[in-house]
Amino acid sequence: MTGRQTCAVVGAGAWGTALAISLARAGREVRLWALEEDVAESINVRRCNERFLADAPIPASICASSKIEEVVGDAEYVVMVAPSHVTRAVAESAQPYLRADATVVVASKGIEQHTLALMTDVVDDVFGRPGSVALSGPSFAIEVARGQPTAIVAASADPAAAARVQQLFHSPSMRIYTQDDVIGVELAGALKNVMAVATGVTEGLELGFNARAALITRGLAEMTRLGVALGAQPSTFAGLAGMGDLVLTCTGLLSRNRAVGVEIGRGGTLDDALSGRETVAEGVITARSAKALADRHGVTMPIVDAVNAVLFDGQSARDSIPALMGRDPRAE
Repeated sequence: MTGRQTCAVVGAGAWGTALAISLARAGREVRLWALEEDVAESINVRRCNERFLADAPIPASICASSKIEEVVGDAEYVVMVAPSHVTRAVAESAQPYLRADATVVVASKGIEQHTLALMTDVVDDVFGRPGSVALSGPSFAIEVARGQPTAIVAASADPAAAARVQQLFHSPSMRIYTQDDVIGVELAGALKNVMAVATGVTEGLELGFNARAALITRGLAEMTRLGVALGAQPSTFAGLAGMGDLVLTCTGLLSRNRAVGVEIGRGGTLDDALSGRETVAEGVITARSAKALADRHGVTMPIVDAVNAVLFDGQSARDSIPALMGRDPRAE
């Protein structure tokens, strides 16, 4: 890919900021939309995102704005990175300014609460055209921003669009693999956050590494079952977007979802675990949607059920998570 492609990154949280930095490092012209005016000012004036990614210097080539028309207008690539619960509203704000031939990338991870739609479906619906590219995989924002080696997946039903995004993000520190299983890549990215809350609870309860390994492995089985029911390829869940992201989010000390689970496992309430956090723990938002989606398709997901019981139904973490081991014996 030659030339200086114009990229709009819509969402200046930790992940959006990291992707903007990665694109700038790859030589792209980057405009970054922030909902909060103070975030845009912090980026433009002090060259850091003090609220969401304070430890990552931001290249001078990145320009931030709280006016979405200034960011999206005429951009060749539009990267949507808003939290899942506001993705539709943010896409609606961006839609009037979208170039007809822009390549749309969706880097948000989640399941819309009321429609149970995946994020590319939400964006495609708002923009009135199919073919957006899902970007997902094992990637902590601060490590991407620092240029530490990272490998993720660009998935689309349009192979040419996936290839363009692969080249767009490619750099010495960022390796992109293409995929055509959009459902699998997106569902894996959403569900792994719920599993990370569960594994965090086991850590907070001090149940040990054996329990954590069992929960991760059985969590992957649950994710795969739901994915297959929705038309995904089982092999996707064994790749970067599945197993790779699951292991990172369930074990990494930088995982927000794992941290929420740890706090709850230690006896804190959900409000305690979420208080004072600038960033969103997507696993909490996704837990209800994942259960509703599983119920709709008749898929058994005991870990997802347990997480919902602990987060929203007042059940004790000490009773709910260990009870998974007491289920009837069965073949793997």
